[in-house]
Amino acid sequence: MNSAKTLTILPTVSRAFLDDWLAVLRRDCSACQMADFLDKTGLSAVNGARGRVTHDQIVRLYQMVVAETGDEMMGLCSRTIRPGALKHLCASVRGASSLSAALFRFTSFWNLLLDDYEMTLENDGETLRMALLPRGDQAPQRFGHMLLLKLTHGVASWLAGYELPLTSVGFCFARPEFAADYPILFPAAIRFGQAQSYVSFDASVGPMPVSRTEAEMQEFLIRAPRDWIFTSLNEHALPLRVRELLLASDRLEAGLRDAAQQLHLTPRTLMRRLDAEGTSFQGIKDGLRRDLAIRDLAQGGKSIEAISLDVGFASAANFHRAFKRWTDLTPGAYRKKSRISAPAQGAGV
Repeated sequence: MNSAKTLTILPTVSRAFLDDWLAVLRRDCSACQMADFLDKTGLSAVNGARGRVTHDQIVRLYQMVVAETGDEMMGLCSRTIRPGALKHLCASVRGASSLSAALFRFTSFWNLLLDDYEMTLENDGETLRMALLPRGDQAPQRFGHMLLLKLTHGVASWLAGYELPLTSVGFCFARPEFAADYPILFPAAIRFGQAQSYVSFDASVGPMPVSRTEAEMQEFLIRAPRDWIFTSLNEHALPLRVRELLLASDRLEAGLRDAAQQLHLTPRTLMRRLDAEGTSFQGIKDGLRRDLAIRDLAQGGKSIEAISLDVGFASAANFHRAFKRWTDLTPGAYRKKSRISAPAQGAGV
């Protein structure tokens, strides 16, 4: 197996997934600030319904916006969350006696700051459930809800020392057109149109002791949100498990039957379960090819012909057509735009 494929290739998300966040930034930031954000993150080159956004671009945008606006929730809450809030949050939870006690401190902390929502923590003996209860009749901010739930999962996983499984995740808004992006962030079944937005853990993790040093906390904060914005846990997300199997195969050549066999499923069952999650085997394979190509085009170390071969295309012409279908750009145009908008050497996050 190619050694480069032993590394997990983080999925991209659709540009539409960020549109709620970008709309808030446009409301609160000047046109010059927005242009700077988009240029320095490379997002100015990511347009259209098929535009794709990488993990690095989200991390860089988050860090730039927080530094520029002085709001650690970047305008997603009605009240500014001033710099240092997340540091105090982490300092509070790392001193808790158990994970359930840390989650209680987590919700108590946010209830001192949030005007729009109350955070609740419930333990029914089977699940630990953190929910957002609205304090008014405002429309839910989809990206804001995602970020608060993801922060809950990220901080809990950091305290535990590994990415915690989730039993379920729910959102109070209707299923969006970019729903396929959510399993990339949450390793659990995702439900839309719920009474509240929530995230649930198995109650068995509640008594787990937590222990993190000051140095570990500083590293976690400096890297934020790199360590928690995307999920690396595959056990609870079938599309991500299929993706990893494909990544481990030579030139992504594993077929549906091969993947089903390794997952101890029949091909028909695998197809049915993927369909229930709004995807397909071919769709996952195309998504992985797209993400590998985006990574290699942005890094600039390989020719387009070599990239097309590496991601399993018989010819560069076939790769050109597929990449244009995936992103609305040719590989050459994507490489040119990503080079123009890339940050200067040493200026990365």
